[in-house]
Amino acid sequence: HCNFEFDLCGWKQDESDDFDWNLRTSSTTKMGTEPATDHTLQEPSGHYIFIKSSFFQLPGQKARISSPVLSRRNKNCKVSGGVILFYYHMYGAHIGSLIVYQRTMAKHEKILLNLTGNQGNFWQRKALILAGDRDEDFQVVFEGIAGTGPKDGIALDDLTFSREC
Repeated sequence: HCNFEFDLCGWKQDESDDFDWNLRTSSTTKMGTEPATDHTLQEPSGHYIFIKSSFFQLPGQKARISSPVLSRRNKNCKVSGGVILFYYHMYGAHIGSLIVYQRTMAKHEKILLNLTGNQGNFWQRKALILAGDRDEDFQVVFEGIAGTGPKDGIALDDLTFSREC
């Protein structure tokens, strides 16, 4: 489980993307479409990770963050598949996209979720099944794609893997 209150909890920024997910609080934001609070504490001082379309990112540029490696050798994970539960906030007229992948160690990526455009000015819960019947270890990757609005952004909080994996 990662609530981002202290750090990235082992999640890693991808080296091959265009920019990074940033750890932040709502209390440090000046204006724009950021969440008013984080999801965990429901306080402006609570932390989450965020990407923002800005003058520094061109529309279509990507920020990617990857989970620690999860083992399929665990029998329960192999049978039930496991689940990742998370909260997202995507608000703004010109918001980009959020794509969630399941990536094997051989770098094969399968899309688990693809959201584009304004999803509302509130935190939304999503649970995704981590499918696969092979023994390959894997990671979950969150990819945020910059939109055209200079103040629009995507936030993530409370990323939790089910106990099986």
